[in-house]
Amino acid sequence: MTNPETHIITLNDGVAIPQLGFGTMDLAPRDSRPESHELTAQGVAAAIAAGYRHFDTAQMYANETGVGLGIARSGLPREAFFLTSKLGNGNHRPDDVRRSFEQTLAALGVEQLDLFLMHWPVPTLYGGDYVSTWRAMTQLVDEGLLRSAGVSNFQPEHLKRIIDETGCIPSVNQIQVHPYYGKRDLFDVCAGYGIAIEAWSPLGQASVLDDPVIARIAHAHDRTPAEVVLRWHTQQGRIVIPKTATPTRMAQNLASFEFMLTLDELTAIDALNKGEAGRRGPDPYTFDWIPSVASPKLGN
Repeated sequence: MTNPETHIITLNDGVAIPQLGFGTMDLAPRDSRPESHELTAQGVAAAIAAGYRHFDTAQMYANETGVGLGIARSGLPREAFFLTSKLGNGNHRPDDVRRSFEQTLAALGVEQLDLFLMHWPVPTLYGGDYVSTWRAMTQLVDEGLLRSAGVSNFQPEHLKRIIDETGCIPSVNQIQVHPYYGKRDLFDVCAGYGIAIEAWSPLGQASVLDDPVIARIAHAHDRTPAEVVLRWHTQQGRIVIPKTATPTRMAQNLASFEFMLTLDELTAIDALNKGEAGRRGPDPYTFDWIPSVASPKLGN
């Protein structure tokens, strides 16, 4: 079995992150019932048994407690895991950044978080001030509560603004990337700042798995289409966080490191990009949803 700990990306702040992680969004209903936490814990436990040590959650997933339970039950030391969570859209005010972050630590049952991301820039809320939010997040690093601070769904102008106004460069930008969607200009901007790209929805919510180009490449390597797409990401240096509740697929995802795509194959998959027509989910320029009891689920 492939050991994901041998496939590491070193971020621009020196923090090492496993290149393949386990996405936990919607492993269970987004509510606070013990049954939901237990479902999440069981999914995390299965992923740990398969070999995963990098777990990605978020305040807006309402499952940090379940993720923490799964990790605690493993019996493995805290330092065996890389844990990421994300700031909820309703917690952007500086005081709320700290309050909600402390709640995240308590829910996960840890004293320090490895990576904390601003989930969305929500530029139409809070008077357009996501800079103060970013500054409050970087203070958590200064205080030792957080190892690395990053962002998610940030576009070039969002990145430039927070960097120009604070002098602090995010370590990661977690964005939607899959064969049908990838903003090359954003890739270039992140590369220029030394920001690692982490792909959410790396399989395009399974929309790309029936593509004949990917099927042909999968057949040539005797691999699944999902393995081919994940290898396309990782060979190009991206971090990926696929989600599956199926142990067989968990193992297949880890096995995606066991082969190499050719340059021609990488180029063929690159050519599948459909631009904006391939995007699935909200637009970062206009997304302003805040979770509520009536509307607990939207976005990544």
